[in-house]
Amino acid sequence: MRIAFLLTCHPPTRPSPIFPEVVRLLRERGAHVDLVYPDERPTDLRELRVEHDLYVLKSGSETSLSLAGALHALGAAILNPYPATAMCRDKIVASRMLDEAGVPAPPSYVVSHPQQLSPLLEEGPLVVKPYRGSQGRGVRIVDRVSELVEDGEDGGGPLLAQRYLQPEGRDRKIYRIGDDVFGVERVWPARTYEEKQGRPFTVPRELREIAYRCGSALGLSLFGFDVVISEGRPYVVDISSFPGFKGVPNAAAHLADYIERAAERVTRGEQLLEAPRT
Repeated sequence: MRIAFLLTCHPPTRPSPIFPEVVRLLRERGAHVDLVYPDERPTDLRELRVEHDLYVLKSGSETSLSLAGALHALGAAILNPYPATAMCRDKIVASRMLDEAGVPAPPSYVVSHPQQLSPLLEEGPLVVKPYRGSQGRGVRIVDRVSELVEDGEDGGGPLLAQRYLQPEGRDRKIYRIGDDVFGVERVWPARTYEEKQGRPFTVPRELREIAYRCGSALGLSLFGFDVVISEGRPYVVDISSFPGFKGVPNAAAHLADYIERAAERVTRGEQLLEAPRT
């Protein structure tokens, strides 16, 4: 089987040991694996062809997402599927879809300009974030009107604002790989690689069911989301279609198994994703 990973080059300050191990495991099992870095070189769209049984969209860049969209239009099998990834990448769309599925989340609002959030601050602080942001970039807690006007904060697009909920303890990262659900506790913001690794914990039934509900809403079974516990209740505050899975025990082996099963289904002419658990 032929598998291509769409990746982003990370600087030395951002080590990523998991996915090199995933690639090594897949190659050991006989898969032909190519690493593609769409941001590093020109792509001649006239020459773009579906040349692999499975494409794994790991990169979070807009270039990679658009290239995945072009491959999807040509009939490529992409993990995660392009439509689901595109929906998940837009925090406004994803927030509404999760709300429709009954996933607990803070009240959320979308505005074109930061100043439009002024009336909402009368009810308390807000967490403001770019609608297409990732890795915590541009996320800030705002509790005064004067903090809404800061150069470059709007990123040239709409903003998503969520009601700030006072967290209890550490932030919780929930990861789903197929039907397996993993939990990692972390400090926020995490400044070192050790802090990003966090501490694994056993996922309680309530968070496990939320993971299945998120997957059903977005059409994903490989993703992660952030949970804040406030006043004893869990709230989903962000979701990622293909996170780094840092801190998940044996993450590389779980991911290699999942990707291999997906590629095998494609080569047999079956549907890409396993039947989702609800």
